[in-house]
Amino acid sequence: MSFTASIHQNPYLADGATDVHAIVSVTAGQDIQAAATATERCVVFMIDDSGSMADPMSKIHAARAALSTAIEVLPDGVRFAIVAGNHRASVVYPRFGDDVVAADDESRAEAAELARRIEPSGGTAISTWLEQARALFDGHPDAIKLAYLLTDGKNESETPEALTEELARCTGQFQCDARGVGAKWEVDELRRITHALLGEVDLLREPEQMQADFTAFLERAMGKALADVRLHVWSPKGATIRSVKQVSPAIDDLTDAGQPDGELVTTFPTGSWAAGESRDYHVAIDVPPGDVGQEKLAARIGVLVGADQVTQGLVRALWTEDHALTTRIDPQVAHYTGQAELAQAIAEGIAARKAGDHAEATIKLGKAVKLAHESGNEGTIRILQKVVDIEDPATGTIRVKRRVDELDEMELDTRSTRTVRTAKKEA
Repeated sequence: MSFTASIHQNPYLADGATDVHAIVSVTAGQDIQAAATATERCVVFMIDDSGSMADPMSKIHAARAALSTAIEVLPDGVRFAIVAGNHRASVVYPRFGDDVVAADDESRAEAAELARRIEPSGGTAISTWLEQARALFDGHPDAIKLAYLLTDGKNESETPEALTEELARCTGQFQCDARGVGAKWEVDELRRITHALLGEVDLLREPEQMQADFTAFLERAMGKALADVRLHVWSPKGATIRSVKQVSPAIDDLTDAGQPDGELVTTFPTGSWAAGESRDYHVAIDVPPGDVGQEKLAARIGVLVGADQVTQGLVRALWTEDHALTTRIDPQVAHYTGQAELAQAIAEGIAARKAGDHAEATIKLGKAVKLAHESGNEGTIRILQKVVDIEDPATGTIRVKRRVDELDEMELDTRSTRTVRTAKKEA
């Protein structure tokens, strides 16, 4: 199974400098698709059936219809289950079972019928939904395990600590995408879940969007070929791995998820992969300083599939007194550093606006507009225009709108970590 790993960096450091940055571009070969036919897939749908899903009834009606349609198109052999969640979790399908069930004509028809009967009531305790999903996945350690969580509200029926503790138990057990319907849920709450479980969070503005989103989730799930793919980062004695972040297609900090593998190696989970998929990672390492003219290996970054390393790239450090070399910033590092600053500026701008600090919101969201313009992130520019009036994108001159649709602000928040790649990769 083939992967490629390309390193983008400026290896030159000033005398005494220790800070090394590199972008690692990883691409899965088309040949990994052969693994898909031999890999078991398991999918669990977690659907909010708390009382708020009946206000208005269009939410639960849309959820039932989208779920039943998705079940009906599951490929034969894919194992699945449905969990209805309010202040507790209930397994809708399979009935009287504690395991995911293989899709066939009979199971699809029965599950779709039961999905159409889900009735909303009660509160919201998301940890119980995740706990139930974990139990359903438990008997399939080598499968590609993907979950979809849909909610319209806040996690009000349990303590934040209960969710934190369950997320710790779920981490590494399965991946989970989360969707919030309408404006009454909290972006940060669902982002906590998707960060821990290597998924993505998004906003469904209207219940009618559920159908397309369920279908898109299943298409992505069925395209996955490998379940256990990790970054393998070797750094020399005395060096410190400061951070490892996925920066494309979206920003996600993997640093705290790193696991030591011997004295000098740390591995970082990346979740499941599809054939042809590409992702970029920003790795920052502090290395022991070298003498002028000396070159050291700062890191070896590989890709592990199971226990096998399938590709590797080298990160170098070379000390010089040539100021022109040491001040040069690699285009890929510069681009993704800007994308991270863009996401942070949006988060800080939204927080300032909610706090009523109009001046700070103007500064931060103006910076976001400038960074988005410089990087060609037209998608983010379009969403920013719903929250601010842009006078000059090149300078970040804006006016924050006094009245903003709450859904527009939530959309900006959920999409803020999505990045764009540079038009051309440079060696």
